[in-house]
Amino acid sequence: MENVPDILNHGGRNVAETVSEHLREEGYLVRYTLLNASWFGVPQTRERMFLIGVHEELGAEVVFPSPTHHFILPSGYEGTRATARKLIHQDNCHAEFESSHCWISDPSATDGLPPTTTSSEAFADLPPIYALDLLKRGKLARGRKDPAEPVAYTSTVPTTAWSRLMRGWPQFATSDHTTGHVIRYLPRDYKIFQLMDEGWQYPEVWRFVEAKRQKLMERRWKSSENDAGDGAEMREFIRQWTLPYDPDKFPNKWWKLYRDRPAGTLLAHLGKDSYSHIHYDRTQARTISVREAARLQSFPDGFMFRGSMNPAFKQIGNAVPPVVAYAIAMAMRSMIGCRSIPDIRCEVLGLDRRLVTNIVGRSMRCVS
Repeated sequence: MENVPDILNHGGRNVAETVSEHLREEGYLVRYTLLNASWFGVPQTRERMFLIGVHEELGAEVVFPSPTHHFILPSGYEGTRATARKLIHQDNCHAEFESSHCWISDPSATDGLPPTTTSSEAFADLPPIYALDLLKRGKLARGRKDPAEPVAYTSTVPTTAWSRLMRGWPQFATSDHTTGHVIRYLPRDYKIFQLMDEGWQYPEVWRFVEAKRQKLMERRWKSSENDAGDGAEMREFIRQWTLPYDPDKFPNKWWKLYRDRPAGTLLAHLGKDSYSHIHYDRTQARTISVREAARLQSFPDGFMFRGSMNPAFKQIGNAVPPVVAYAIAMAMRSMIGCRSIPDIRCEVLGLDRRLVTNIVGRSMRCVS
């Protein structure tokens, strides 16, 4: 089972523990923990609760996949974790209560793990989309965008390890092209995206645009030779340089990716807008494409999204990252004694086989 971390504190109740209690009554050995997608090379700091149950008749021990990468998580993750650990500690203090929680320490460089994939590594070989130029030439328009639309790579061979995995995933391998490299039509905001620095969130953007508008208005007012038509023109100018949301109420409404870090969590809200993931390249001045979102979520390039652009974004934001699902599946195969099979993370991504061996190492041991 998978759910958001807040499931460990839903109205002060640990729902994962309640589920575990019922499963134990049905004869299952149960463990749950928090896993971060960045621990498995996914270029995204997506953290989720995962729960695994194995029936006691199998005589197996529940283990979680060994992290293969490391990344120091932003400070925003500390609050959720602290609350979760507090509740779990309270549960464990009751002698009659058998807790199923398994706390896994964050992996680090001292574990001999490579750093996780960055946004720029994730987007490798996808062609640039220069939104302002396309808008100026009339090549961008409102309307339906097809996520099945093909697009050629910029390189005949993958140029990063992540691109190699996304292009070479067994049964989804691609040759010279992928699909779904389509973006939203946001004519008012492309010019603002171009001016943003990496890592800016909505409050920084709002303050910058407010100051920018005032300067531009003063300049236009001084350069105006007569008042004819200035009223309507000025109103339109103000509209084009005014952001509609209160920065105190929507602090996370916008966010520009860092090129040298993984992205933040992709949510289903991508189906309505994608301002939470603005491309780091100011020359492209746009939000991410469907294929770029898929790359951040670890969907292979050969996986084709059907329908229209908005549902494709929503499907991606709602999904468990395939690489994380794969890591958990391989751990489950190991713990219930399935025959050994080739691990695509070694075969395609090039990871050391020792990193993906699902044994209880220091980085995945349950700690009190």
